[in-house]
Amino acid sequence: MLVGVISDTHGLLRPEALVALVEAEHILHAGDVGNPEILAVLGEIAPVTAIRGNVDTHGACASLPATEALELDGRLFYMLHSIHDLDIDPRAADVSVIVSGHSHQPAIEHKNGVMYLNPGSAGPRRFKLPVSVALLTTTAAGVEARIVELQM
Repeated sequence: MLVGVISDTHGLLRPEALVALVEAEHILHAGDVGNPEILAVLGEIAPVTAIRGNVDTHGACASLPATEALELDGRLFYMLHSIHDLDIDPRAADVSVIVSGHSHQPAIEHKNGVMYLNPGSAGPRRFKLPVSVALLTTTAAGVEARIVELQM
């Protein structure tokens, strides 16, 4: 299964992000959506699971949950906006992938058998950080991730 991961759009959904996510079978948005229309457009590609970020606490995106746990292709994913707010023991909860955003810094790390994925920011560029999304592929052997830097 191909899972697209996007975060920190801050109200800007770039066409390059849509191109990168076009083959996704499910899309995860890790917060700071900024505009609910973004979720509707992403939903035209695949089902979307989204959480709120710190810029979503007021307005139309405030009703999004702060965290979300979902199973995709037999793997448990746990979503939260800032990794500093992690409120579970992922290994004890049998989580395969922790998905976060907030820092705008793309990263893929593995700790104690759990993947920690931050797709980076797909919205307005911050400092000299890349503008990016991530793609996850689930297989019988596990989950593989790659960061896709958007070319603008």
